[in-house]
Amino acid sequence: MTNEKDNEEVINYKERVGNCSVHKSAMTSDTQEKPRSIQNNKEKAGLRDVRAFTFLVLWYIFSAFTLFLNKYILATLKGEPMLLGAMQMVMTTTFGFIQMYLPLGFYTPVDREGKPPNFWRNMVLVGTMRFSTVVLGLVALKFVAVSFTETVKSSAPLFTVFISNVLIGEYTGLYTFLSLIPIMMGLALCSAYELSFNIQGFIAALATNLTECLQNVYSKLLISGEKYRYTPAELQFYTSIASVGVQIPACFIMMDLDKVHSSLDMTMMVFLFMNGIFFHFQSISAYVLMDYISPVTHSVANTVKRAFLIWISVILFGNPVTFLSGLGTVTVTIGVLLYTKAKEHDHTIVAVREKYSRQIDSQEVVIRQM
Repeated sequence: MTNEKDNEEVINYKERVGNCSVHKSAMTSDTQEKPRSIQNNKEKAGLRDVRAFTFLVLWYIFSAFTLFLNKYILATLKGEPMLLGAMQMVMTTTFGFIQMYLPLGFYTPVDREGKPPNFWRNMVLVGTMRFSTVVLGLVALKFVAVSFTETVKSSAPLFTVFISNVLIGEYTGLYTFLSLIPIMMGLALCSAYELSFNIQGFIAALATNLTECLQNVYSKLLISGEKYRYTPAELQFYTSIASVGVQIPACFIMMDLDKVHSSLDMTMMVFLFMNGIFFHFQSISAYVLMDYISPVTHSVANTVKRAFLIWISVILFGNPVTFLSGLGTVTVTIGVLLYTKAKEHDHTIVAVREKYSRQIDSQEVVIRQM
């Protein structure tokens, strides 16, 4: 009798322990699934989210200020491109450090217990990509016109589709892929004036496109990670440090020190400082936006931004409006509308497939239990 009671108590104890362990594993899986579901909800809302749309507008505004100050510093004040690029990286490092402790509403601070594995490797990789994008862009401008560089960059969404598929396994449906064609053609038409072909410039512009797309997709991988999520300020600060480390020796090799000495006065310093501030907020706004949208959507938004800046320059600087510019703008607008509809259609197809797959899995479980 005593043995039977002991056996019953042992069995009951095992069942309680088993139930606790199942409950604990379920809680663990729920905890792991929660950030993933939040991230999926963010990306499903996309630019319909008020916060995401706000940062899209801020990104466009800061980009416009940065671009026009670049033009003023290089064309009017005869500044040195390498000094301009170095100042931008120094300012993003400085303000990135400040924003790690004062987010200013850009992101929610996160308490860290040490750094994740391969932290510095990731930072050096992204920092090197940032530096390479800047330098290759300057090399491209040395050999070809701005319009030619922008035309080559119009292929960025296509690069992003393939890179995001390889690095993060993002699925791009057929309709979404086809909708990218009018967007890319539209920007090419907007910038298709005074084209000058040069093989060195073409290779540099193509390499700029590749490094920029790689940087964006890899940054998305870091900022939306499942185990460890980098904040926008962390990416801004640490990648800028890495970029500055790579840029210092390059500046001594490539910079025209005589030109820098002759052009560096108080006016130049003020405009370099202002340009660096705008460049910082342009970069961190882009990082914040990455958390809400996919790399392909980010690339499309970047393409639309370029077309928008072309028209802003037409209005402010009185650049001539050509038939191709108007046709390109209309084509980009139609392409964006098609992209939005295609994205919704592809999301619906993926949701139906996932629902059907879950139903099959549940049926298989029931069959096994029977």
